Parts: sequence; C-alpha cells; structure tokens
Amino acid sequence: MFRLTDIKLPLDHAPAALKAAILKKLKLPAEALLDFRVFKRAHDARNKQSIVHIYTVDVTLQDESRAPRDIRPTPDMDYRFAAYAPARFQRPLVIGTGPCGLFAALILAQSGFKPILLERGKDVRQRTKDTWGLWRKSVLNPESNVQFGEGGAGTFSDGKLYSQIKDPRYLGRKVLHEFVKAGAPEEILTEAHPHIGTFRLVTMVESMRETIEALGGAYRFQNKVTDILLNDDRTVRGVRLESGEEIESSHVVLALGHSARDTFEMLHERGVAIEAKPFSIGFRIEHPQGMIDKARFGRSIPQLGAADYKLVHHAKNGRDVYSFCMCPGGTVVAATSEEGRVVTNGMSQYSRNERNANAGIVVGITPEVDYPGHPLAGIALQRSLEEAAFAAGGGTYAAPGQLVGDFIAGKPSTALGEVTPSYRPGVTPTDLSTCLPAYAIEAIREALPAFGRQIKGFDRADAVLTGVETRTSSPIRIRRGDDFQSLNTPGLYPAGEGAGFAGGILSAAVDGIKVAEAVAKSIAGQN
Repeated sequence: MFRLTDIKLPLDHAPAALKAAILKKLKLPAEALLDFRVFKRAHDARNKQSIVHIYTVDVTLQDESRAPRDIRPTPDMDYRFAAYAPARFQRPLVIGTGPCGLFAALILAQSGFKPILLERGKDVRQRTKDTWGLWRKSVLNPESNVQFGEGGAGTFSDGKLYSQIKDPRYLGRKVLHEFVKAGAPEEILTEAHPHIGTFRLVTMVESMRETIEALGGAYRFQNKVTDILLNDDRTVRGVRLESGEEIESSHVVLALGHSARDTFEMLHERGVAIEAKPFSIGFRIEHPQGMIDKARFGRSIPQLGAADYKLVHHAKNGRDVYSFCMCPGGTVVAATSEEGRVVTNGMSQYSRNERNANAGIVVGITPEVDYPGHPLAGIALQRSLEEAAFAAGGGTYAAPGQLVGDFIAGKPSTALGEVTPSYRPGVTPTDLSTCLPAYAIEAIREALPAFGRQIKGFDRADAVLTGVETRTSSPIRIRRGDDFQSLNTPGLYPAGEGAGFAGGILSAAVDGIKVAEAVAKSIAGQN
C-alpha cells in the first residue's frame, strides 16, 4: 500500500473524480488500481473564489513494482501493546478521568492490569447536571463542574481532536479509533480538523467506562485523593483519600487536570519535584458566526460547516497575543471550580450551529518575568485575576464584559450592541482593564485592530469581550524522567495536561497511552 498526498479537487466534485485524480497522479491505467481509501481530507480557503478539498489517500496496486518512485509506502499505524499483565501483580491507580486518565486506564485494562480509577468528581451525567446548576442558577459545586468530574475539562469544550504534537508511532490514531468504537462519527478518522462536541463526548465517555469495567477496571467517583503515601526511600506505596481510606499501590498515575490546585499544593508539600511553567491569560471574544464565515470563505458553505480562525500578533511591549481554543458556532461558558472566582472557556456542540463564534484572546506569560520565586506562584496569579473578574461582574458568577470598541478606547461599557453574549449566568458591562495586568491590556488593545486587518470586522465596535480566561494550560509542570516517573518520587507517573505535558484532548490522551505503557512495562518487569 502506498500513500499519495496533495490531491486537490473542487468542493463540489463528483465521487468518481477522486479515483480519476489518483490515477492521473500515479500515471497508471484504471486496472492497475485495486483499491484506495481516504486517510485525510482538508480544505484550502486562501482563494475564496476557488476553495478546494485536499486529500491524502492510501492506494493498493495490482503490481507494486509499477508504483512511481516518488511515492512512499503507507506507514505502519497499527497499535501494539507494550506489555501484558503477569500472573500476579498489584493493581495500578489512575487519579483523574479526563482524556489522559481515561486512555491510561484503557490501555492498562486492555493489557490486563485492571486499573483502579479515582475521580474526585461525579460521573459524567451527574456532573453535567451540576455544571448546568452554575450556568442556570449561579450555584457552584466545587467538586463537580466544568473542571472536575468524569471526562475532564475537555467534556465541556469544542471536542477538538487534532494536535501539533510529534506522533511518530501514530498513537493519535489509536485514540481516534477508540473514540469511534465509543460512538464518535467515523469522519474523525479522515477529517484534518475533527471535532465531536459536548453532547457526543458525554455518551462516549460512558461507553469507554463500560469497556474499562468489562476488562476488570474499577471506577470510584467522589473519591478525592488528599495525600500520597511514601516509603522511607521516597518510593510510592499508595494514596490516602479524603475519607481517610488508604489504597496501596506502587504505581500511581497522576492524570490531573490543570485546575487541581489543591492537589498541586499537596504534592509540593510532599516534596514532589514541581516547577512553574508558562501559560496565558486573557478574555473570550464573540462575533456573529456569519461574519466569520464571510471573512474566511466569502460566504457560508454548508460542506465546510462553521468557519474557524487562528490569529497571532507580536505586540510592541514584547508580548505575544493569540487566539486560543476557537469555538465556531459555540458558546462562552462559566468554567470556575472555586467559589468567589469567575473563569471563562468556550464550548461547541457537534453541529456548531449557535449564533456566535468565540475564542480566547490571550497573552503569553512566563514565570521568570511575571510570577517568579515559587513553583506555585502562577496559581496565585490565576486566583487573583479570577477574583477581580468575580468582583467586576457583580459577585454573582456573572462575567464582566466590554464592547471591543470601548475596550480599545479605554472607556467602560454601559450597554451591549447587536452581538448578544452567550455566557451564562450573565454578563455585566464594565471596564475589563481591572481584570488583567496592564501589560496584558496594552497588548490586547494593540492586537485587536491588527486582527481586524486580517479578518474584516474582528475589531467591530460591538463585538463582546468577556473575562477572564486564565485556565489555558497548567501553570506548573510535575517533572518526570525518560521513564515517565517523577524525578524524585519513583512510582509516581505525572501525566497529561495538569502535569504540564499536554494541551487538549488528543495530546492528553496520547500522553496517557505513553504513561500507561511505562507503567505496564514496570509492573511486567521489562524496565
């Protein structure tokens, strides 16, 4: 089998056109082609008058010796397990059931290791009810919300399933195949920028739980880990739960989310090697989705769905401003996990058919410059900004908001325009300059008109900014070695987004697979 790339066809091409294009590229007659399948499909909209699909396909030839010399064989993308459970073993623990913990547990279960999953929050159905409690009634459950509970923070997102990580073993394909088994549409295997949306993610997470349990894994919801148990030589011997119960295991996967602040504090107190890392802060911005469609495609094109964008600006004060977690046809959601604080994030359903487009407009910050002196200083900064947003919004979990025109002009907003903000429990027009450091406000004010030159209308006066976006990524990294174990606490396996090794559903899931393989090898005595 051989892989052909960069096959371009019009959006409205006939089904037979793809086979004809393959034969033309191969310079072979029709009988030479036994079969073909689409590996990836993208689109190029740089020329709005001639938008095209771009295909990558795998072809099977009648006689492989006739293949052109400039095409390469299709790579081996099959997943192979690193190790299998021995006859006797101690069950590993997986803390957290977000994408990283879910795939760490799945790989361990499929390898016969019967993991125990410990989740501080509730199962995904109950968690969804609690999350809507904040959105509809301004009632926050600190242990069951957008950040905590089965499925992790990615459950309430656009469900993006693409990443820029290096993936020479095609572990991302394993992730996508498991998602399809759990109920995701098969198109995620071929679309260049696949997404699922929140409602589908809920049922998929439940299906994967059933698979893990059928293989001997065990879920324990509302079981918050409050301490790790160490031997005299600092090797792990288990964990202690909030109830006081202790569970022994010499292999503990820390698949924490980026908001597990109390757990980060506990790990630091126990001497686990932690360092501060860069993250970003900013606001959510909303525009009419139709405006974005017109700017990107020239018009709304049903075959392409809602248009997205990716923007970057290098500000004069040295800060980088960029769009983050863009959600076409989505909503801005309340994403706090702590009382007295306001956090925003973006979410879309699979259909992406809501009125507005939204994205984070964020500024990169670094520990050396912006929060020096302590590994957990970034958490303190996040909390101070979230408290400022809570106060600016009126102290009711309403979010502070400001029209783009007023923000650029440096004056408070007193009313909204044609763009209706989607954030619930509500938006309070105000002055957002009180919610971020001056350098961030300065950089974003400079960036918005620059973005307006790239996307017409991006800096329209009545577009809405909502604050604050502070949970872009983990503010810490739990340091680990090449064996995926903590540098100074053997048996502890930091993994995923919360530990500072991933950013998004796919990269977190891939990291979970890698860590599970390391655990499996260790238990099986292969390293």
